[in-house]
Order: sequence, then C-alpha cells, then structure tokens
Amino acid sequence: MPAFEPQVAPAHYESMRYATKERFISYWHQIDEVTRLQPNSVLEVGIGSGFVKRFLKELGVNVVTADADPRLRPDTVANLPELPFADRSFEVACCFEVLEHMPYDQFSKCLAELKRVAGSWVLLSLPDVTPYARVRLDWGFKRTLFRRFFDLSRRKPPVHQFDGEHYWEIGKRGTALPQVSLAIKAVGFVDVTTFRVEEDPWHRFFRCRVR
Repeated sequence: MPAFEPQVAPAHYESMRYATKERFISYWHQIDEVTRLQPNSVLEVGIGSGFVKRFLKELGVNVVTADADPRLRPDTVANLPELPFADRSFEVACCFEVLEHMPYDQFSKCLAELKRVAGSWVLLSLPDVTPYARVRLDWGFKRTLFRRFFDLSRRKPPVHQFDGEHYWEIGKRGTALPQVSLAIKAVGFVDVTTFRVEEDPWHRFFRCRVR
C-alpha cells in the first residue's frame, strides 16, 4: 500500500464550508449510534474535526482516536488497514466517512482490521449517491402522519471519478449497495443493519455486530 499522504489541510475542518448543517446532522447520528450501545470503550478511526470525540467525552464515553495525519493530534497516529492495538481492545470501533478516502480494494482489509480490534460492534458511515424518494406529512409541530424513505433503482450507475478525496462511493458502478453490503458481511460479522440519514441521504450508516 502506498505511503499515506494527507488529502486536506487541518484548516479544512475549521471552515463553515465543511461545518454544514448536514454535517452536524451526521455528527448527531454518529454520536447516537455510539451512545445507544452504552460502550465501556470506543475507538474512533478518523478524527476529522474532533467534534464527535469531544462530545462523547463530555457524555463520559471513554474514546481513543486514531488517525494517519499527526497534524490532527489524534491519540494514536495510525493508518488502516493496520492498527497498533491488540485484538478486542475496544468494545466498539467506529469509522465514519473515512473508508471512501482509500481505494476500494483495501475495503475488506480495513473492515477485517476494525473487526479485529472491536469486541462487540463496528460502526461505519459511507457516502451514498443512490437516488432516493422521501415523503413526509406532518400535522402541526410535533405530529408526523406519514413518513417513507426508499432507494430508487438505477439501471446504469455512473462511474466514479477520483476527485482528490473520494476513491469510491456507494451507488457508483462496482460499488452499489448490494456489493458493498456483501463485502461487509463477507468479513464475518454476526449481523449487519444499515440506514440512510433522512435529513442527509448522502450518508449511509452500518451497524455491524462482531459477536
């Protein structure tokens, strides 16, 4: 695997262009996915802005961060698919909006490494450009009468072009959701569930149980 080279400068995470409303919605789901498991220890691979770690720490969650870019000041400088932790060092390993920054041929190796260091769960999020339909009917401020969100089929998915950051995305040719889901299950997780964020459908989450 080629030596790691940062794709963006640390200042990238400090701008309002990055810190969008949709980004903070994704942060909420990341935090929710972690806290609903009530873990004793968490590994976050890919620190980004550091917001998720800081918030989880405020909630009393024991979080260790790992990132390949030392300028982001992670707890451990490390890069997938090789992490310097013993088997099952953490109850939960999470990797949000990271794996698309690596070539897809490394995907299974990265998943296997996350599974190795996690005792119970691996949490992921990945960009998904699959077309979708969203219908919601609200009555007043707090009552939702009808809500439905579903993916739409596409006969010829587009070919992904590397944009300087993303090597691949769900919904592109060769990395449609069934293929990505199959690759995740092939690593040997007990079960895998997935959902798209209704408020930001570009982000798809996966909850993968180790045992």
